Amino acid sequence: MNSSPAHPGQPFVAGPALPLPMVQGTIRAGFPSPADDFSVRRHDLNELLITHPTATFFWTVRGTSMQGAGISDGDILVVNRALAPRHGDIVVAEVDNDFTVKYLFQRQGRIKLQAADPTFPDIVFERDGQRLAVVGVVTCTIKRFR
Repeated sequence: MNSSPAHPGQPFVAGPALPLPMVQGTIRAGFPSPADDFSVRRHDLNELLITHPTATFFWTVRGTSMQGAGISDGDILVVNRALAPRHGDIVVAEVDNDFTVKYLFQRQGRIKLQAADPTFPDIVFERDGQRLAVVGVVTCTIKRFR
């Protein structure tokens, strides 16, 4: 596995901090609970989403192979090049000069990329000369609903 020096994703460029309010505690996704008093603290999305600013970039997803992992067509991935990819991570990878986002499978000397949708075939690295370069580890997905 190699590290690719270039990628067509958009690099993260830190701008001025933009602290936004975040309610302390959690919100139920099931049955509603009685409204309690809540406190609000301000957070900067850069601090919440980006741990290595110089090694982080954004990439827009096209396709449906990772919907089972919560990654949909049009989502924006936050990709961190500073993290060492591990078995089970969702990664952006370059395979024979094409880019893809998949689960990384690494066990007993075998490496393959797996979609979250089982109807998509695994990308198995058995051919001589077939090239895999993990570009980075996906740490977050940004979704837009409107």
